[in-house]
Amino acid sequence: MLGWAITFLIVAIIAAVLGFGGIAGAASGIAQILFIVFLVLFVVSLVMGRRPKP
Repeated sequence: MLGWAITFLIVAIIAAVLGFGGIAGAASGIAQILFIVFLVLFVVSLVMGRRPKP
């Protein structure tokens, strides 16, 4: 998930440098959403993984 977010971030930066504003904005939005999803899943896995086993 984090890999996809970084990929879309790089695509957004390259598109912005080349002057493609619409593509850069869309890729940036996708990267932000993927990063938030990654953070949520990471926190959930931390909380669920620390439960003691009987």
